Amino acid sequence: MTTAPARSDRRISPVFLGIVAVMAVSGWAVWTDFAEQPGFATFLFVTAAWVVSLCLHEYAHARTALHSGDISIGAKGYLTLNPLKYTHALLSIVLPVLFVIMGGIGLPGGAVFIERGRIRGRWKHSLISAAGPLTNVLFALVCTAPFWLDALDGVPGPFRNALAFLALLQVTAAILNSVPVPGLDGYGVIEPWLSHSVRRAVEPIAPFGLIAVFALLWVPEVNGAFFDMIDALLRSLGVSEFETYCGLDAYRFWQTANPVCAING
Repeated sequence: MTTAPARSDRRISPVFLGIVAVMAVSGWAVWTDFAEQPGFATFLFVTAAWVVSLCLHEYAHARTALHSGDISIGAKGYLTLNPLKYTHALLSIVLPVLFVIMGGIGLPGGAVFIERGRIRGRWKHSLISAAGPLTNVLFALVCTAPFWLDALDGVPGPFRNALAFLALLQVTAAILNSVPVPGLDGYGVIEPWLSHSVRRAVEPIAPFGLIAVFALLWVPEVNGAFFDMIDALLRSLGVSEFETYCGLDAYRFWQTANPVCAING
């Protein structure tokens, strides 16, 4: 018989704390321009912050499932925020980080295994799926707060640009993961309301939904329209396209830096 999570099942993992420490130290290096290679510091800061957001994304799923009736969550280690406890480390951490490096796109992967049979009520199932993207929305609001609060006085240019790029990742993650495609959280929100025959029909393609969405974004017309929408949304939050571009430019430290960004950084 599975029991409710013990305190040890909820203790924050040293692995997660280590990632937070990398984020804090590299963020300090970007802020103070301490690093000899500021681009590498930006890479570490944004990547660590992105992984932290992935952990929080999956934690939100797990915590909501716990309160919805799946008391097996604690035994699986999901409440410790340890990314190594996720059922699909490749989908949970490796692929999302590769998506950022390759295309500057934030897209979380599937991770936690929830025993849906323990949960009663379609609304609870939908809320569990929605909890992840909502976490990305909250993370995006935190990243953009200095912009829409007009509190950028004293914030160094490189750190401002890094925050802008990180905000872009969170916004793209929230929007893309809300698309009702099998394998993404958007589909998980509507799945409980679909007929059994429809769910059975789309089940075989669920593992490929994430890859299909990413591949679709390589189509120039789709990519252009999508990022025009993202830029418009970020502008409404006070973040300019130039700042997000320079953040991405600094993040890709292995490429030749844009001199315009260097001058304005």
